[in-house]
Amino acid sequence: MTVTPYQVRSALLARSEIALIDVRDEHPFAAGHPLFAAQIPLARIAAEAEWRLPRKDVQVVVYDDGEGLAPFAVEELRGLGFTRVDLLDGGLQGWRDAGYELFEDVNSYSKAFGELVEHRRGTPSLPAEDVQALIDEKADIAILDARRFDEYATMSIPGGRSVPGAELVLRAPVAAPDPDTTIIVNCAGRTRSLIGAQSLINAGLPNRVFALRNGTIGWTLAGQQLEHGRQESVELGGDVDEARARAREVAYRAGVRRIDAAQLAGIEAETHRTLYRFDVRQPDVYAAGHLPGFRNAPGGQLVQETDHFAPVRGARIVLADDLGPRADMTASWLAQLGWEVLVLEADFTALETGPLETGPDGAPTPRGPEGRYKRPYEGTDNPKAAMQAYLDWEYGLVAQLQRDGTHGFFVI
Repeated sequence: MTVTPYQVRSALLARSEIALIDVRDEHPFAAGHPLFAAQIPLARIAAEAEWRLPRKDVQVVVYDDGEGLAPFAVEELRGLGFTRVDLLDGGLQGWRDAGYELFEDVNSYSKAFGELVEHRRGTPSLPAEDVQALIDEKADIAILDARRFDEYATMSIPGGRSVPGAELVLRAPVAAPDPDTTIIVNCAGRTRSLIGAQSLINAGLPNRVFALRNGTIGWTLAGQQLEHGRQESVELGGDVDEARARAREVAYRAGVRRIDAAQLAGIEAETHRTLYRFDVRQPDVYAAGHLPGFRNAPGGQLVQETDHFAPVRGARIVLADDLGPRADMTASWLAQLGWEVLVLEADFTALETGPLETGPDGAPTPRGPEGRYKRPYEGTDNPKAAMQAYLDWEYGLVAQLQRDGTHGFFVI
């Protein structure tokens, strides 16, 4: 069977559960896809489909762009037990012919949301030149890198320390205990800087908070030098109860609900709904002990890469965190991204140990380089023209969201 682009769009607008799956390699996917499409290349369906699409009778719509991959993907998914798998009528060209928007890059809707947050909240930022001037004058600043630790170690702003995004409300007061210290949050581009800075502002930290405008891309385009191989993290400490209260208030403003273990069991019994369960702590903490059935998705990356971790738009998401603030802050952003998200208040004494077999992209086994899209903001060898083109694309995302009309995002 086939499903028309209009029917897919209607399901997205109605918040019905649907997974729109692009089965091409990542590079052509990044050249153009519908806003809420998720990418599972044909060669990875056997490895990824069952954890990324947890309910076998969810509606799955598969497409390619005329390469002939989609029919094979339908058969493979059906062979895995998925019962409602259809082709997108006309494939990607059918989407184009219907006059609907195509979005470039990867994790597009999370990045578009970050731009919407800055647009609506006026998230303060400083250009690279101003931050360099503050460093040179030894000003009272704390530079916090909101990316994964491995990204931070590859290249970082001079003097920066690693505090992955969901950890910021917990660890920023340790990095900057004096309210007169200015906090600068950076990533490689824009999204995690903006979301990280706005997280601290939303949580009511007394410090002045800025995003580093355009991240390490902006730093490089300004002709300034990055550091490599840094290993400095900000450890836990300080007043966890205060961080918990701040984060819980933000989650409340975003409409996040809280459940206990018995209520989770009731939700799990509702087999007509897709349920994702994520532990949003850092991988090493997760490996030391986690709740059964919860997959590791560090909170900052879950907000950045929601399409990867949760391809079924309209599904439920339950988050777990032994301390609380990481789950509450992550949930606040997922709620604004249009998800039904709940925070589990759990007993973390009966835990499983050992990591899932995950690669850096969250897949059960690491993806190889075949067909991978080279992100303009990763590594240190990207052409400056590609970096600038990436920033220009991000600046246009708010207008593109408005043209597309399916997102359902809100900003508190």
